[in-house]
Amino acid sequence: MTQPHSGWTGGHRAFGDFAPGLVHYTDKVLFDEVWERPELSKRDRSLITVTALLAGGNTDQLRFHLQHARHNGVTEQELIEAITHLAFYAGWPKAMSAMTIAKEVFENEDVAE
Repeated sequence: MTQPHSGWTGGHRAFGDFAPGLVHYTDKVLFDEVWERPELSKRDRSLITVTALLAGGNTDQLRFHLQHARHNGVTEQELIEAITHLAFYAGWPKAMSAMTIAKEVFENEDVAE
């Protein structure tokens, strides 16, 4: 099994050699290049990403990106408020699903600390 050359290994952990193209684009392009561009802070990129995932109903990736947002300096209260705000723009069911995931993520963070 080949190891990725990038500093990020999320795609490799998820798909290994099963989907090498997707691993490359996830680890090398998205996280090593796009997320490192200086025009936006990682904190801002996290808020944008959580918003896009919620609006698209992409709850599988939301769990990781809520945790990543916390790592990038977004507070639990800010994320809760963003989800609440988005209920009126992205749809109530999507916000309710996102809040359920956020609650689980934040409760698990509390247990881990």
